[in-house]
Amino acid sequence: MTSNCLNPGYVRTPLVEKQVADQARTHGIPEEEVVEKIMLTRSAVKRLVEPAEVAALAAFLMSDDAAMVTGTSYTIDGGWTAQ
Repeated sequence: MTSNCLNPGYVRTPLVEKQVADQARTHGIPEEEVVEKIMLTRSAVKRLVEPAEVAALAAFLMSDDAAMVTGTSYTIDGGWTAQ
């Protein structure tokens, strides 16, 4: 048995999409600018994490190929925490 942790940043979900719209209204900017200028200002990659990206890492960690991977924490945030 293995134990690992996935730590995604902002994932493109209905909840985050609603936050984009709310932030656009709050800051008086177009929704198209919210992700880069508000939500991901500190991130190297200026886009939301896609659910499929998180799922792909989870699938790998559940596969036989990752049988010896345990006790790790995987950050999937486009470089937000790599500063």
